[in-house]
Amino acid sequence: MSNFCNDEKLEHMNTFVFSSPWIGPVFLQGLALGLGLIVAIGAQNAFVLRQGLRREHVGSAVLFCAVADAVLIVAGVFGMAQALGERPQLARMLAVAGAAFLAWYGWKALMRMRSAGQLHAAPGGQGLGRRAVMAQAAAFTLLNPHVYLDTVLLVGSLGAQQPAALQGWFAAGAALASALWFSALGFGARWLAPLFARPRAWQVLDGLIGVTMWGLSALMIRHVLNSP
Repeated sequence: MSNFCNDEKLEHMNTFVFSSPWIGPVFLQGLALGLGLIVAIGAQNAFVLRQGLRREHVGSAVLFCAVADAVLIVAGVFGMAQALGERPQLARMLAVAGAAFLAWYGWKALMRMRSAGQLHAAPGGQGLGRRAVMAQAAAFTLLNPHVYLDTVLLVGSLGAQQPAALQGWFAAGAALASALWFSALGFGARWLAPLFARPRAWQVLDGLIGVTMWGLSALMIRHVLNSP
């Protein structure tokens, strides 16, 4: 009897998780936001690309960057959710500020299309040991102030606007974006390096990022207008 009840509860839980009309959109919002913020020309991306081209402790570099982003995203989402739980007015203000930032970020991405850059991995240099690679990964990740703005403040404040039961899905989507991007850069370096050396590729990416950010900004504004 108890096994039957447990099986019934498990089936009910699986039905709720995978058939809920809200989980998919929330997860995809987190994924789209994460990709929009992380896909850019920067020192951290160039470092991971370089390790991939050199085939030098690629897994360690990718894993560190992805896990660091995931920890910061989760801390941001649930920390913000706790801080804003009893401050609906502040939550609304942060949502409006987040929507404005996304609109501005989207506009900047569209402007970058006019003068797209290139992502190059610095050549040369002697082989690095695993500790040296991890130290560089930590420096490129944790000493960059933008990582805290993106993960803790922006992703955290937007994720905190989601219903409590769905905040984890939003964080999971954003964290998956980092893991996918760093994995693609590190393990697909030989194929991606020629592509990312072309300004045209970045123009297309920036266009997609701009449109995505404007879409997310519109969703945030709608959320604010529909909130009691």
